[in-house]
Amino acid sequence: MRSATHLGLAAFLALSTVSFAQIAQQPSSTPPSPPTPPGQSKPIPSDTKDTPADDKAAKDEASKKADSLPSPGEALDPHIKAGSEDDVNAIGTRNIGGRGLGNWYSTDWEIRAGKSYSMEIEKSAHMVNDPVINEYINRVGQNIVKNSDCKVPFTIKVIDSDEINAMALPGGFFYVNSGLILAADEEAELAGVMAHETAHVCAHHAARQMTKMNYAQIGSIPLIIFTSGSWTGYGIYEATQLSIPVAFLKFSRMDEAEADWLGLQYMYKAGYDPQAFIQFFEKISALEKHKPGTLSKVFSDHPQTPDRIGRSEDEIATIMPARSDYIVSTSEFDDVKARLARLENKRKLNDKKDGNKPTLRRVGGGNNDPSNPGNNNPSNTDDRPTLGRRD
Repeated sequence: MRSATHLGLAAFLALSTVSFAQIAQQPSSTPPSPPTPPGQSKPIPSDTKDTPADDKAAKDEASKKADSLPSPGEALDPHIKAGSEDDVNAIGTRNIGGRGLGNWYSTDWEIRAGKSYSMEIEKSAHMVNDPVINEYINRVGQNIVKNSDCKVPFTIKVIDSDEINAMALPGGFFYVNSGLILAADEEAELAGVMAHETAHVCAHHAARQMTKMNYAQIGSIPLIIFTSGSWTGYGIYEATQLSIPVAFLKFSRMDEAEADWLGLQYMYKAGYDPQAFIQFFEKISALEKHKPGTLSKVFSDHPQTPDRIGRSEDEIATIMPARSDYIVSTSEFDDVKARLARLENKRKLNDKKDGNKPTLRRVGGGNNDPSNPGNNNPSNTDDRPTLGRRD
């Protein structure tokens, strides 16, 4: 600040050295412009006309402002109700989506149901068992849970899948796909998705979805009787016996919007830059358009529409006080991501689903091969790669 002040003072003194003689040489006033003839517009002075360069600069500046993400606290609302969903200082003390008319299920039921379906998942899915990766992902997730409204302990594991997805069952059974970790460029992006899924558990969205289905079932009783006891007229969202109920995974637009709202608060409370949440969802939406099928079906059913993105931007600006620093990424995230990429590459090399395709492998030269000049020397082996076909 001191050097800047001195520079400003020096500039002021330099300007003030203009002599009175120089000032006297300048015309005292500009000559009056000739009167404008009737019916003609007054000419615009040449020094006020916008040049094409000025227009381009103005457009670039406007575009830059439109593309920039809002900063936390730049339009902070001074009238936030204490203890409400908008009060980030009340996180952990709020009862969001608790038991009542909209939620018939207890926390014990959520834990039992979540554990039951988690066992089915782990029977069928290929899990990442690397202790370094699992410990890191669990630590990131537990930090978010600690700074959330959830009242249940979380069990967090990694599924070996290329799909960009994460899923949190009721009761705190949380699964992160390896594809999500590899798609994230920063730890804050990964934390944003995990915070969104954590919010589904904290707000009891699965239990509330099941409650809505129960209301629908009660309302459909006359229809079931009318159809001779069959379930033809009852459109319950349930798949095969061993699959997870869609009510545990597919939520309404209102639930998704609430998970956005709460998830942003949880990642902010955990110390992460909330702008990474919006950046990541915009990035994977563009990726899905470029390469369809990248996202899991459940994950892509509720994309980050412009209104949801706008609402998230408003939330960042209005209810999150500014901080001096945020977690964006860490070297540990880069190390874990690289470690996971190596494991994924190794898995793909060992994947036998394309067993009929020719593969390159190394073999030793056989002693019974007459073309092998070293067949009389057992210690001499041919380590050149040869092209062979798997049986």
